[in-house]
Amino acid sequence: MKSIICKNFGPLVSLVYKEVDTPEIKNPGDILIKVFSSGVNFPDGLLVQGKYQFKPPVPFTPGMEVSGEVLEKGSDVTEFKIGDRVAGFSQLGGYSEYIVLNQTSVFKIPLKMEYDQACALLCAYGTSHYALKQRAKLKKGDTLVVLGASGSTGVAAIQIGKIMGAKVIAASSSTEKQNYTKSLGADISIGYENIKDQLKELTNNKGVNVIFDPIGGELFEESSRALSRYGKILVIGFASGKIPKFPINLALVKEFDIVGVFWGAFTRNNVTEFKENMNELFDWFKNGKINPKIEERFKLQDASKALDKILNRGTKGKVILYP
Repeated sequence: MKSIICKNFGPLVSLVYKEVDTPEIKNPGDILIKVFSSGVNFPDGLLVQGKYQFKPPVPFTPGMEVSGEVLEKGSDVTEFKIGDRVAGFSQLGGYSEYIVLNQTSVFKIPLKMEYDQACALLCAYGTSHYALKQRAKLKKGDTLVVLGASGSTGVAAIQIGKIMGAKVIAASSSTEKQNYTKSLGADISIGYENIKDQLKELTNNKGVNVIFDPIGGELFEESSRALSRYGKILVIGFASGKIPKFPINLALVKEFDIVGVFWGAFTRNNVTEFKENMNELFDWFKNGKINPKIEERFKLQDASKALDKILNRGTKGKVILYP
């Protein structure tokens, strides 16, 4: 099979597209999937460059999420049959024509759901859903600020925030992106300039309840100053490339919470809740409440180009690879 290989940590252009052995089922709970779509995520690019907190042994194949068709299954697999349309995730291995996954990380796709949409639903919507539901405990009537609102997790946070009854303020870097987030259902779309003052003005100086932050850097500190008493800022990631050095006295004086969000750990340590979350997301899709947005599709051999686009924050919605 064809696969993308990272031989050594380094620039994205060093990724290799080559023929490798097709993986085989080794455990009774495993499933062999023929991959039709592979999701591209920001952490994939960091991983390849050796800049992520998790550093796998090299060589390895990046890719966290796939969708496709069940080709083979282990003896303990009873919920899936050969030919089922499925989506699944793993830390590695997604940028390939075939992948073996444990059944606990595989889900059937609704009949009307495209493979690309299933990829978009897994990590992006899974992260945003967990962040807003379990970590922020977002309530109806809360004011939610979504930074990086035009990216895949931001798009998901806008849609999920509205389902949960929040007033959503979407923040992004350009007029084009702001118009895009407005079309997704954001109540208000703003830029980043003087964001603290903008948020205070929009809330009549009451402050916002929850900030969803996948950007980090200076935006973290600036936006956090607009939090209400007992508000929460969700630490999703650091797309800016800068981990903020936060003046912790602000948390004391303003009495807000800094809340870490690590969806990968949640999927491994809270298996029952994780499955409930995913089932809820798929139900929302079937009922037309969420609609994963696909911006661009690349051939598998062009994985470095797809990653470069995401790392340079040039995307609106999800980017997909086709094996």
